[in-house]
Amino acid sequence: MSQSGGTQNTSTSGSTRSGTDQPGSSEAAASIPESRSGGTPARLADDTSQGKTSISSSVVQKIAGIAAREIAGVYSMGGGVSRAFGALRERIPGGSGSSNVSGVQVEVGERQAAIDLDIVVEYGAAIVDLARAVRRNVIHSVERMCGLEVTEVNISVNDIHLPSEDEEENGGNGGGSRVQ
Repeated sequence: MSQSGGTQNTSTSGSTRSGTDQPGSSEAAASIPESRSGGTPARLADDTSQGKTSISSSVVQKIAGIAAREIAGVYSMGGGVSRAFGALRERIPGGSGSSNVSGVQVEVGERQAAIDLDIVVEYGAAIVDLARAVRRNVIHSVERMCGLEVTEVNISVNDIHLPSEDEEENGGNGGGSRVQ
């Protein structure tokens, strides 16, 4: 994941964590970015007098993966190797839990997240428009559910799914082999 220090509002070291998170710091209060919905985002490590809330990066991964798949034109997630391992995991009892995040990598800090997606697109879909829709839906879902500011969503289109590939997987339509 290539995330530079220029994508964070409060970082000086290039990581997602801020060095100015001390309580009472006016600089920390002034630099908290507002979410796209207009309110202050909840913190990943939300400390209150009534307890602490933390969200696992695997939760952010699953939310991003589901949000990406919701967009029409996304055939599947992950590159060829990751899809092959995902198909293998589905056949193993108890192995289907991690296949939900195939093709999704996240980097999560206290207030921000960066997401990388590997997708396979349906043939005929306008890839640029599809990428915009996927990015918009992933950002909206993660910010709404987790309260994290999404600093970037990098999308890598690894393959295009052709309708003829479904026919080949299902044995074709009786055409048989062209060569005997």
